[in-house]
Amino acid sequence: MRTVLLGAPGSGKGTQGVVLSKKYDIPQISTGDLLRAAVTEGSELGKQAKAAMDAGALVSDEIVIGLIRERISHDDATNGYILDGFPRNIPQAKALDTMLEELNQPLQGVVLLDVAFEELLQRLTGRRTCKDCGAIYNVHLSPPQREDECDSCHGPLFQRADDNAETIGNRLNVYQEQTAPLVEFYQSQNKLHSIAGVGHVDAITDAVCAAFDTI
Repeated sequence: MRTVLLGAPGSGKGTQGVVLSKKYDIPQISTGDLLRAAVTEGSELGKQAKAAMDAGALVSDEIVIGLIRERISHDDATNGYILDGFPRNIPQAKALDTMLEELNQPLQGVVLLDVAFEELLQRLTGRRTCKDCGAIYNVHLSPPQREDECDSCHGPLFQRADDNAETIGNRLNVYQEQTAPLVEFYQSQNKLHSIAGVGHVDAITDAVCAAFDTI
């Protein structure tokens, strides 16, 4: 199963990716993780990526595609993989399609976790993290029993600096402008499966699994 998980920040891609990776025994491939690993290992692509990052530039799509090509050649990706965080725009999607066509391994499906803008804003601005154990709460959706105190270890809760309404609004707007057009792109290929990313996590997982089983 060769697939992409699409969704805005806060849509639950990361959470669902972990669950689906275990269930289907295929790797969840995050381009951020790939870049960090390549830089740490000092591979040729890693050196190129590091040079770009050190110069304050974006890592080119060519480098990222190269890293993905290397990663999906590993034995654990023989039965497929879940791409998380890539592609982010139409040019990247086209470059990915070209690379996979060369390998005769085209994407089999794309799953979109669809969540309304207002819901995403509430999820992200309401997030609070325990300084001691890292537990995550949401003051709107899953608040702690005591305000600003972790239920598990009683450590203090804090809001990440980038979890403010302005920063999150900007991130969501960037997603809307750059990544949302991928919905139409994959619809035109008859590969898109749209899932409502709201409700209980297990119910969302069941819906995504149902989509996966048709891919």
